[in-house]
Amino acid sequence: MPARPKPGSRAERAALCEEMKQAGCSLAEIVMEMRARWRMRPREAWRQAHGWTLQQVADRIDVAAVNLPGSALASDASLVGKWERWPATAGRRPSLRALTLLADVYGCTVEDLLDLEDRRALPPEDLRLLHSPEPPAETTSTITVRPPDAAPPTGTELVHTAASESATWAQWAETTNVGDIALEQLLADTRTLAITYVTGDPLAVFSRARQLRDQVFSLLEGHQYPRQATDLYAMAGYLCGLLAWISSDLGQMRDADTQGRTAWLCAELAGHNELRAWVLSTRSKIALWDGRLREAINHARRGAAYDPQGTAGVLLACQEADAWSLLGAAEEARAAITRAADARDRVIGADEVAGIFSCMEFRRANYASAVLLRIGAPDEALREAEAAFTSREPRAYGTAAQVRIVQAAAHLALRQPDGAIATLRPVFALPPQQRLEPVARRIRELGAALARSPMADSAPAVGLQAEIEAWCLDSAPRVLALSRGEGSI
Repeated sequence: MPARPKPGSRAERAALCEEMKQAGCSLAEIVMEMRARWRMRPREAWRQAHGWTLQQVADRIDVAAVNLPGSALASDASLVGKWERWPATAGRRPSLRALTLLADVYGCTVEDLLDLEDRRALPPEDLRLLHSPEPPAETTSTITVRPPDAAPPTGTELVHTAASESATWAQWAETTNVGDIALEQLLADTRTLAITYVTGDPLAVFSRARQLRDQVFSLLEGHQYPRQATDLYAMAGYLCGLLAWISSDLGQMRDADTQGRTAWLCAELAGHNELRAWVLSTRSKIALWDGRLREAINHARRGAAYDPQGTAGVLLACQEADAWSLLGAAEEARAAITRAADARDRVIGADEVAGIFSCMEFRRANYASAVLLRIGAPDEALREAEAAFTSREPRAYGTAAQVRIVQAAAHLALRQPDGAIATLRPVFALPPQQRLEPVARRIRELGAALARSPMADSAPAVGLQAEIEAWCLDSAPRVLALSRGEGSI
């Protein structure tokens, strides 16, 4: 007696399809049975009901895309499989265009390919298009799909067909899935997030930036005018840059690097020099905090070579100085700090996005004071830090905390422990979610310097060390790591 096939095996699926067809069941009924019996996702169930492999579906999609102008889509078996698995982590969200082509291939509606889990994961814009009475312009066509085995047109029919195809393509070329007002709103939202980050909750801003990035990515999968695509790529670059910056502030350097590479790709696709400079600034920051100091210098110099008009040039010179000071190269560090001041005097206009993508005087002073302290000039560092606090411009809580730590370290270097303790009070008062990795590292460096100093055994120094250790236990990177099971208490 032959062995019974495993539940859901190819043989069992084929047997079920044949039995249900003989019973007069429709394809939709076969799909429903497969989903109920083997808990298949809808897109996989439709493919299995047809009895097709992933590659066979990919081939049919390519044919359908060629016959429907405006729906060009390169697909393969792997991509179709990812569409089926989405919204699982191993999957990939299919665009509305991909869903439309799948529905055309399977002979169903787009709604038939989605379940509740899919709808929960779809962007609100896609859901609105699904519920609109008219289909999206990019998926419609007036060309009649010619059967694969039909004879090609000849004579006047060939001429008429070619003209019809050109006219239909022209109609498609005139359509866009995003308007200028929508682009303005996306840029405004991007600016808001970049500005909010310097004062707000990091994870909340990260979550919103991720949603906005997905919205921009989804639009880029559609069709728009070249100038609109350029704007979308620029916004995607800024959003990935913001995600990279936040990831590094939370101590996740590998993830930050990934975001930085994607941001660079977007800047290249947009041909946007100002964005290129900001992305290289972000990547320089990540490399520095990851210990890749020479790479940090190279990124900063490459960014400066784009001659940015806003304050990116100031920050890039500051970051180069930061890396040189950590390498112990005092002369090079001083030269870079001077270039930062010169770049500040040459700034033209306002930064496009601002917020984290801006380097105003307080931020420049943060870098300058830290560099001066490292190269053995605590008097200069203290003057730079104290002058920074006389500025009335808005300041990020993280930057302010770093400047205060530099002040405290300068006081310790000058044998003034009471001044250091008083300076650090606002830093110790920061809530855990605002104790970001750069601040945590700076305060750990302060603790290490204090432990090596002649005052290490004094009562003020011992008390300060205890406060530093307690503060670091509740830093944002540590809390995040523990929440993911990456550490132990």
